[in-house]
Amino acid sequence: MHKVNVDDMFSGKRSRYALVIAVAKRAREIADDFQEQHIVSADKPVLLAIDEFKEHKFNILEPEDEDE
Repeated sequence: MHKVNVDDMFSGKRSRYALVIAVAKRAREIADDFQEQHIVSADKPVLLAIDEFKEHKFNILEPEDEDE
């Protein structure tokens, strides 16, 4: 089983929702790439996306709050 510490991925972010959406979008991109290139992988796209965010290959940009 692939365990993920969300707190590590969440450090510095304000919205867990943003993290979930970003991982889901990246997983969809990976799945689409696999399908276009006819790649069969034992790794699930969501797990690959999580690993990419953990390795800081992608970053989540969050808008600045005007209240701060």
